[in-house]
Amino acid sequence: MPVGYFSLILHAHLPFVRHPEYPEFLEEDWLYEAITEVYLPIIFILQNLHEAGTRPRLAMNVSPPLCEMLADPLLQTRYTRHIENLLDLARKELARTRAEAPEFEPAAKMYVDNLSASLDLWNDRYGRNLINAFRELQDEGVLEIITCCATHGFMPLISTVESRRAQVSVAVQNYKKHFGRHPRGIWLAECAYEPGVEDLLKDHGIEYFIADTHAILYGDPRPRYGVHAPIVCPNGVAVFARDVETSQQVWSAEIGYPGNDLYREFYRDIGWDAPMDYLEPHLHADKTRRHLGLKYHRITGKDVPQNQKKPYRPDLAREKAAENAMHFIGERIKQAYQLRENFGGHPPLVVSPYDAELFGHWWFEGPQFVDFFFRKLHYDQSEIEAITPGDLLDSGLPIQIQQPTASSWGEAGYFKVWLNEGNSWMYPYQHDAERRMTEYANRYAGTAEGGNALSYRILDQMARELLLAQSSDWAFQIYQGTTVEYSSRRFQSHIHRFNLLAEMLDMAAASGEIPAEKLELLEEIEKRDTIFQEIDFRVYSSTAGS
Repeated sequence: MPVGYFSLILHAHLPFVRHPEYPEFLEEDWLYEAITEVYLPIIFILQNLHEAGTRPRLAMNVSPPLCEMLADPLLQTRYTRHIENLLDLARKELARTRAEAPEFEPAAKMYVDNLSASLDLWNDRYGRNLINAFRELQDEGVLEIITCCATHGFMPLISTVESRRAQVSVAVQNYKKHFGRHPRGIWLAECAYEPGVEDLLKDHGIEYFIADTHAILYGDPRPRYGVHAPIVCPNGVAVFARDVETSQQVWSAEIGYPGNDLYREFYRDIGWDAPMDYLEPHLHADKTRRHLGLKYHRITGKDVPQNQKKPYRPDLAREKAAENAMHFIGERIKQAYQLRENFGGHPPLVVSPYDAELFGHWWFEGPQFVDFFFRKLHYDQSEIEAITPGDLLDSGLPIQIQQPTASSWGEAGYFKVWLNEGNSWMYPYQHDAERRMTEYANRYAGTAEGGNALSYRILDQMARELLLAQSSDWAFQIYQGTTVEYSSRRFQSHIHRFNLLAEMLDMAAASGEIPAEKLELLEEIEKRDTIFQEIDFRVYSSTAGS
């Protein structure tokens, strides 16, 4: 038995952003940037580690909205165009830096190499669908893929048990569609928990969920091993909580690894630095400057102005990533020995959950850190073993029974990020739609589908609109002050479409049909919000869980 266990958990999630009504859409770039900078590098590294025999092992949530986007043919086509365009720009940049700015040539060459390899992986190995890659890594024993609330809905702020249940039920069904098996665990959106949620999880066969530190620390009774062992709720669902020390070491840009002077500066981008006529062929049709992803400067120092940043050196940054990985492992070994002594010989588990997008997007060298971490974990030590939450449940180690407390991983640990003076206006509309969805579901759940095909179709789309409105991303971005206009508009649009659909449903009930223009509107809404084609509105009925 090792001295201790370590569980890396990556939370891969983006809100469902798909705008077929426009040839290009700025917020769709969120997905394209994450594929290029995060998902493809992580997949490539994990596959190479596995094939080299280094036995990487970690858990990863691939959220249902992300799964639906990765599997969407329209977004796959648009991403292909995006990466081909970026590679063309990178090749231009390599020629330019060689001739005019040799201090930036190593970074330019790195971008050409990385993007060329990514395009080959995207087109050839994975057939433009990264679900294939994640599923392959799970089948090979590298990943334990868990699910998330269906649209990243913030469970404590959902007003009805039927709507909470739908967030779980739809997620489980979507996971089965994409991964061909039942999920063992779930990442509750924003790690937001309040007592009672575990009953919904158990009803859907979920064995464990990920929570924030104080869910266990302040639970009842007091946890015997703090957060360094899971607990089991009285109903048998296990809880794994975040370790504070590892969170700060990797997450914090101030005191953590990502803030090192040698690492790539995120905010200095060619999209703002290069002449407009040079960039124009690579911009959207509106010719507006934006981040393009080619960045040539290093952090240099947190107080150094952007115009004084030094050139980025990929070789030095890679060496620093290896150094940080070794330091991280050393700290985990010291932590494990200390905790094991304090626990009277019980092996501790350190749970380290992070947003996957930290690794590669915000912290460009993050995937390299993961690579070095698993290599050094395999070859340079034997005290720490990397496992997943499911592995620990299978180990037979005794687990304390406890009732965890309400919590989230947001600022101050509770719910204020998602319910405050800036976004509280959203919830009366959301809660009204939740109540009405169950009323309609109850009314139609017992009717014959054959005679109500149009009504069933409308109800299924109403369920999609409600789920999309419930995404915690909208309230979060409003609180953060980022994309406030877009997030507000998205929430309002889904509520508006829900209400339009409800009017259509009432019209169909009264006359058995709806006017042609209403049918055209229904088709347009269905083509826009295509998420969860497998959905059944009856999941919202009061009897669905019985």
